[in-house]
Amino acid sequence: MPGPSIWDLKPWWCQPWSILLTGLLGIAASWLVWQRWWLTAAAAVAVLLWWWLFLVLAPEAYHRSRGSS
Repeated sequence: MPGPSIWDLKPWWCQPWSILLTGLLGIAASWLVWQRWWLTAAAAVAVLLWWWLFLVLAPEAYHRSRGSS
């Protein structure tokens, strides 16, 4: 029987919906503040890396550490 999901152990501000919303707001804010596509693109790349780390790699590592396949 599998244990709890990684998201069951996280607070509300560290759930997938809040991570996605914060990233989107960050990208939008970068455009509103700088209005330069290349700065917004850099912000978007940083957000995409952040999403990959917290929404893909961390759950996979947790899943593997629990001995599940």
